[in-house]
Amino acid sequence: MTTEHATGRRQFLTAAGGVVLATTLAGCSGDGGGGGGGGDYEYLEDGPDYGGWFSDTETFEGTVDWTGEDAVTVDVGVGSNGFNFDPPAIAVDAGTTVTWEWTGQGGAHNVVAEDGSFDSGQEESGSGITFEHTFESTGEYRYVCTPHETLGMVGAVVVR
Repeated sequence: MTTEHATGRRQFLTAAGGVVLATTLAGCSGDGGGGGGGGDYEYLEDGPDYGGWFSDTETFEGTVDWTGEDAVTVDVGVGSNGFNFDPPAIAVDAGTTVTWEWTGQGGAHNVVAEDGSFDSGQEESGSGITFEHTFESTGEYRYVCTPHETLGMVGAVVVR
């Protein structure tokens, strides 16, 4: 191999490695503030104790702090089996609109509050389906996907 060929090959491999690294990092970065989708979230240090509510939930790592946002999005149908919300627990301010957006994974889903304060209706499958609710009162709102609740598809919105 000539020196010129080896240098060109080394430059190509270096450039290709940079593209792979940038693509990988872009896929993992998330927006951390209202987007959903497995991002690098900031969690509440003083998050509520959910008393085992998330014990079967694959994606729960804590309560994501989205206070200060006017609108946020939670993905519906994530995780290895498509039976999780992402993020499953969020904290928002009163007046924030939460939009749940279906990913198309895990079959038909819905979003139903335990206390009946919101309900997306009949289960739906597919991607791009959305349901939104504006939280006006402080409190803790637990919700489920009724067909997949026993599989750990539960969530919570803490309104501060």
